[in-house]
Amino acid sequence: MYRFVFSAAVAFLVTLLITPISAATFVYVSVAGEQAISIWQMDENSGGLTHLAKVEVEGEPGCLTTDPAQKFMFASLRTAGKIASFRIDGATGGLTPVGVISADADPAYLATDRTGRFLMSAYYFAGRVAVHPIGEDGSLDESTGRWTDTDDKAHAIDADPSNRLVLVPHTGPNAVFQFRFDAPEGLLTSSHPDRLQLTSKTGPRHLAFHPRRPWAFFDQEQASAVTACRYSVRKGILTEVMTLPTIPADFSGNNSCAHLELHPTGSFLYAANRGHDSIAMFQVNQLTGRIRGIGQVPTEKTPRSFNVEPQGRFLFAAGQGSARVAAYRIDLLEGGLERIGTYDVGEKPWWIKAVRFK
Repeated sequence: MYRFVFSAAVAFLVTLLITPISAATFVYVSVAGEQAISIWQMDENSGGLTHLAKVEVEGEPGCLTTDPAQKFMFASLRTAGKIASFRIDGATGGLTPVGVISADADPAYLATDRTGRFLMSAYYFAGRVAVHPIGEDGSLDESTGRWTDTDDKAHAIDADPSNRLVLVPHTGPNAVFQFRFDAPEGLLTSSHPDRLQLTSKTGPRHLAFHPRRPWAFFDQEQASAVTACRYSVRKGILTEVMTLPTIPADFSGNNSCAHLELHPTGSFLYAANRGHDSIAMFQVNQLTGRIRGIGQVPTEKTPRSFNVEPQGRFLFAAGQGSARVAAYRIDLLEGGLERIGTYDVGEKPWWIKAVRFK
């Protein structure tokens, strides 16, 4: 398995060597306890963070996402039941407010489709999802949103790289809902079957798609595990391949999984453990999509969110319980994490998102 991880990592290292040196990476943190988005700049060599500014918002901000062109940022204002949009200044990292729309109770997750024409959102308490057209200026119009009822505790939503399949993990019914996506119209249609049903007390929460292969991965909030799947765009469905734990076998404390991400190469998978307070690390076989656990690294208390920056060299983990962000250097050959810094960011950091401009 190592050679399949190795080949993808080497190809990725080559791309790093030819990357323009004038690039800038900004890291955005939803600081829920201060109702603000904090803006930091990442040092391109060391991965260190420097604080730049703070933007106040209405309510406690949660999920942050950008369109593929990285012109706009969208923020879920979870306690206000609203979604805010901003224009991003690629030179300074600054955020200029574009507008705010009313959505529904507790928008838990946001993602644009792969074209950047639509914003998809999942609602934890309302048990439904929405698709809103994105205006040319980054604005949203609440009157044009298309709503689809699903089930209790819709926790994430995302489209596969082909932009034809949309998956929605739900921690309530222990299921991942499956939709076909009409990209020109922004329309969701349930697949048959309409969900991948898991056993009780698993709680699929967040998901990630492989960048090149028809593989998807999701974490299980209640079972402290990650699951690898194959998917068929033609059929619009998932097939479970395997599941591995995110915590050591000898850990007896309480734990729940929070966030999951795939490295940009598709070679490594990471998951956050709340309770064990660690980041679990996995290697992904590039021929089969099967995963192999390589351990956990300690992180900040209650790591609700983390993000691998777009170049894949550094990972930043936000500790909701410590008000700090931990920075790690990623081993591009094996996927391991080395802690390189810790930063005070403010009370209840709920989300972290790195955006890179060339």
